[in-house]
Amino acid sequence: MAGTSQTAPEDRGGDMSQDDRPDPATEAFLAHRNLLFTVAYEMLGSAADAEDVLQETWLRWVGVDLDTVREQRAYLVRITTRQALIRLRTLGRRKESYVGPWLPEPLLTAPDVAEDVELADSVSMAMLLVLETLTPTERAVFVLREVFGLAYDEIAEAVDKSPAAVRQIAHRARAHVAARRPRGVVSPAETRDALEAFQRAVETGDLQRLLDILAPDVVLLGDGGGVVQAALEPIVGAGSVAHVLGRIAAAASLQPAQVNGYPALIVRLDGEIDTVVAVRIDDGLITGLYAVRNPEKLSHMERETALRR
Repeated sequence: MAGTSQTAPEDRGGDMSQDDRPDPATEAFLAHRNLLFTVAYEMLGSAADAEDVLQETWLRWVGVDLDTVREQRAYLVRITTRQALIRLRTLGRRKESYVGPWLPEPLLTAPDVAEDVELADSVSMAMLLVLETLTPTERAVFVLREVFGLAYDEIAEAVDKSPAAVRQIAHRARAHVAARRPRGVVSPAETRDALEAFQRAVETGDLQRLLDILAPDVVLLGDGGGVVQAALEPIVGAGSVAHVLGRIAAAASLQPAQVNGYPALIVRLDGEIDTVVAVRIDDGLITGLYAVRNPEKLSHMERETALRR
């Protein structure tokens, strides 16, 4: 691996040849970088860990003889998947000692993510939490097959299983996800309408309006990670959730934003991001509220993250 660097190309501008063009390995990596990040993020639910996976992917990629690579995209996805699986198992052990509910790391996303309905659905907070209930291999197979449309034989190489085994895993994962995902397809417009009504109710302190938009069995999950204050257990029921939300209205300002492909709210205190609130909607009502407060998870809310399929 002569001439390789310990730093991924986006951080150092790439390995430049004499004519100021990236070398072939760097060029291929940069061409697929956003795709690889999306694969890793969907498998991990953590942007920080996804970035680490990309670093590991780069270090392995620059040691590959490109003349032996038939399809660069598939090869890079395979490396990324393997590294993400390793990281996913480590992350699972870390979550066991996490203080309070664990939520995915929110991403400020560009409008084009919302335009790709399948991509937006796959990175939504609600879907990422559903994916958390899969085994690492099931999650990898589901993401690669259902989101990125990889062939079973390509997935088999990435997860070290036979194509027949991958088909069975994919079938099992699809059934598992179908039983737990939101009951109907919710458009960004529906989410935006619900959030606007929710925002008005919180800002005006209109309890009845708030209760009208919350499902009776709504669940509020707060992720403070033991770093900032957040409920250590889920808060269940419209009345209890409305009571908690009513307390934030006086001191905070609410700002609409595009988060993980869907409309969400940024809660600011003294101009600083304090909380990111995403929602799950079923049958026109908010059934899930996901409030990420852990400051270690808010670093990707200052600039848009590019996601690609």
